[in-house]
Amino acid sequence: QVQLVESGGGLVQAGGSLRLSCAASGRTFSTYVMAWFRQAPGKEREFVAAISRSGSGTYYGDSVKGRFTISRDNAKNTVYLQMNSLNSEDTAVYYCAATGRPALQATRNGYDYWGQGTQVTVSS
Repeated sequence: QVQLVESGGGLVQAGGSLRLSCAASGRTFSTYVMAWFRQAPGKEREFVAAISRSGSGTYYGDSVKGRFTISRDNAKNTVYLQMNSLNSEDTAVYYCAATGRPALQATRNGYDYWGQGTQVTVSS
């Protein structure tokens, strides 16, 4: 089992950048595929990005391709989401997720563990 804690959210102006972090407990972090999802008020939870166990493979949602970058540091048990060129449509609560299955998945049901979320607000 793994526990996830997100940090780094906040208020940023349109066009700005933020980096989110997700710290995982336990000594088996490198065995989990990690992902970021987000949920805006009144909307479904949306896939943002996923990264393979080693970090060599990544997968992005269409709405963030070219602007967001997911990465991980297995020595620090942490996954990151670098967000650039932010706009108001990126305003949401961002969640970190983990699964022990090897495939990079874009569906909520593909992940077994979730953090509590961190709010990102982009002002226009």
